[in-house]
Amino acid sequence: MAVTPARAKELALSLEGASERPHFERTALRTPRKTFATLAGDGADINLMFDPDLRDLYCEQAPVAFSPVPGGWGRMGATRCDLAAVDEATLASALKAAHALAAPRPKRPRKR
Repeated sequence: MAVTPARAKELALSLEGASERPHFERTALRTPRKTFATLAGDGADINLMFDPDLRDLYCEQAPVAFSPVPGGWGRMGATRCDLAAVDEATLASALKAAHALAAPRPKRPRKR
C-alpha cells in the first residue's frame, strides 16, 4: 500500500517535461512553468499543488492519505499526501492532476 519516496519521485519525473530542483528542505518537482509537487527531505510526504476543488476531491476520497497543507497554502489548494498511507495508483493519479495544472499554457496567436 505505501509508496516509497524513490517511487514517488520516479512517478513524478515520468510526467512530460518534469524535472527536480532543491526547494528548502524539500525537492521541488516542476514542469517548465511551475512546481506541481514537493517531496519532503525525510520522504514522509509529498505536497501536491492542487486547486481547491482537487484538494477537496482527494481529501474526501482518501482522507487517511490526503489532507490540506496547514495555513494559506492549504486554503489555496496545496495538499499533503502521506506516502505511508497512499497506494501507487492513487498517488499517480494525484501527480498527473497536479502536473496538468502546472503544465505550460498553449501559446495564443498574437492579435494584429
